[in-house]
Amino acid sequence: MDQKMIGMNLRRIREFKGISQSEAAERAGISRLTYRNIENGESIPKVSTLQAIVQGLGIKLQDLFVPVRTLEKVRFRALKRMNNRDYILAEVARWLDDFNDLEKLLNQQIEYKFENLTLELSTIPPGAERAKYAAKEARKVLNLTEKEPIRDIAGLLEASGIKVYPIRLASDGFFGLSVAKSDGGPAIIVNVWDRISVERWIFSAAHELGHLLLHLDTYNVEESNENPDDELEANIFASYFLMPESAFKGEWDETYGLSFFDRVLKVKRIFHVSYKTVLYRLSEKDRDVWKKFKFSYKLRTGKTLTNIEEPDALQPDSFQQSMPEVLRAHEPDSLSSSDFMEDRLSRLVRIALEKELITLSRGAEILRLDLNEMRERVSSWE
Repeated sequence: MDQKMIGMNLRRIREFKGISQSEAAERAGISRLTYRNIENGESIPKVSTLQAIVQGLGIKLQDLFVPVRTLEKVRFRALKRMNNRDYILAEVARWLDDFNDLEKLLNQQIEYKFENLTLELSTIPPGAERAKYAAKEARKVLNLTEKEPIRDIAGLLEASGIKVYPIRLASDGFFGLSVAKSDGGPAIIVNVWDRISVERWIFSAAHELGHLLLHLDTYNVEESNENPDDELEANIFASYFLMPESAFKGEWDETYGLSFFDRVLKVKRIFHVSYKTVLYRLSEKDRDVWKKFKFSYKLRTGKTLTNIEEPDALQPDSFQQSMPEVLRAHEPDSLSSSDFMEDRLSRLVRIALEKELITLSRGAEILRLDLNEMRERVSSWE
């Protein structure tokens, strides 16, 4: 009996269901300490105890014995130390395997469009100019015009052969990660926790695309510390990918007659980015924009906009690792979750169900839904 595998699966399932260790123990009729030791892989549980646990969680006993593939070519950095790093990697590995199996079953794999660009970028010295060039060329690969805002980044990435997984994790220190093609990807995972702004979800997706294009040689699951230079380059890429220079200048000039505050909000809505992303771009030529926006916000709302970086800490053409805005409460005129939605995996599941290639319970497992939620979704299909 592999107690570590059992523990990892228990944790993955429990956290997916949003259940605390205490609640899981109570449902199983065991002490919290007993449950914790089993989940941490510190004790060998009796079969009767496992049966009580799975009954309480509403799963099957065999769910605890599914082996978890170990990802290796992963770029997984976080601003804070994460105790659940192994859980996230295990969940991503299972999701990737489910996705790839479904693609093969339906013969609907999508070619990765950025192979040649990645090779070209590996011959260019790293830095801000490489990041801007990469952003411009990436948009060409996606057939985006120079002045075209990105309305559906998840859809664009999926159409280019990149799998997108919105994972919900209560952490303001983890925004996303990416997996190389050689390890079942390419894939981009974005933390869509309710307290993180949708603008940040979108920026994180673009940021991880930057890493896939620019830093593929740094994909190593053993490395958890952020490289400031790599993060800076990926941030610059994301900014210019989401807001090309000519498009940004054109939209900014169009708002010339509005107040500074309204100009920032209008441009941010056009490009689906955080107000911080707009301000960082403006700060390349005017470092006082931060003070100006803070002052304008106070005049407009009567409140102080919190969690703003001091202008003196900024450098032209650069971004700090904490940007753009994290908490939704700090994002003026924020987007809604409908502005960041992946749909390819859901579409593949529906096709497989309609062709009777998978069961309803298997579809629920792939989409990380419980059976009742899956039934509700199926009944809503037209």
